Amino acid sequence: MLYAHMHVSSLAQDVLDQPRVGAASALPISRRATLIGGFCLCCLPSSFAAATMTEVGPGIFIRTAPHEEAAAANHGGIANIGFIVGRDSVLVTDSGGSLTDGEWLRAEIRKRTDRPIHHVLITHVHPDHSFGAAAFAEDRPAFVGHHALRSALEARGEFYRKRLTEILGAEGAGNVVYPTQEVKDGAEIDLGGRIVRLSAHATAHTDCDLSMLDVETGLLFPADLLFVNRVPSLDGSLPGWLSELDKLKALGASRAVPGHGPPIVDVAPAMSDLERYLSALSDGTRKAIASGVSIEDAARSVAQSERNRWVLFDDYNERNVIQAYKELEWE
Repeated sequence: MLYAHMHVSSLAQDVLDQPRVGAASALPISRRATLIGGFCLCCLPSSFAAATMTEVGPGIFIRTAPHEEAAAANHGGIANIGFIVGRDSVLVTDSGGSLTDGEWLRAEIRKRTDRPIHHVLITHVHPDHSFGAAAFAEDRPAFVGHHALRSALEARGEFYRKRLTEILGAEGAGNVVYPTQEVKDGAEIDLGGRIVRLSAHATAHTDCDLSMLDVETGLLFPADLLFVNRVPSLDGSLPGWLSELDKLKALGASRAVPGHGPPIVDVAPAMSDLERYLSALSDGTRKAIASGVSIEDAARSVAQSERNRWVLFDDYNERNVIQAYKELEWE
């Protein structure tokens, strides 16, 4: 799925038909079933131009995205993106939802530091997290991703590009960028006196989720393994996602930057909310299967207790139930 946040349309239906698959002071100047994930810096709409970076820790800057669907007005900028500045280089934590979104992020980096951009994380396949990568090509960074990301992009990337082009135009959409550095289990990146630890996860939100921990601050970057306020979107494995959440909690981080939601959150309550939704989805789907409820009826009835707790619930929950049903009926 292109997951991210577009109104129900032919694009949404097309997606459903796709296969699963240091301190800042020291820095130098210089609605229903839309499961798309993500979709010139001049003359930008006010909602895009007004976007700002929040410094959530020393040298860590995050742009908070609106809970919207990818559209021309937001240039696909619907996921939390940002960067970390080390003594020697910069790491991009997620690049944005389009070439235009990525170009905006790169300009924000250059407002704050002239240190080279050596690493760009692509935390998973969904366009709202991956299509900004093309904006960093001239920096010649390592594009870092899960070991399964390349195959996911090969299966979906061109489809995503064509759909983004329909929405944003060819100049704004960007091209598919493949990882040049793959993470099999875990890895460390040294930004110069600043270490970040990467973890490649088993199938959960998608089959190619990558998370990161900034060792200096203890800040966790779970990407779309953590949704806050916005209803989660399931494109991988429901039991797998619950299992990977346990692994993330075991890291002991107290604060996190979610893939969608505020720029920084307390881990415990945010994880609790997500687990509650995923558990309601799991328990309700299993009960429906055991009772012989059809997949269509289950989609309309499962996890309804969560409706008033999440933005865009009616846009995503039915598709989540269908995804869960297809997986759990074979247990």
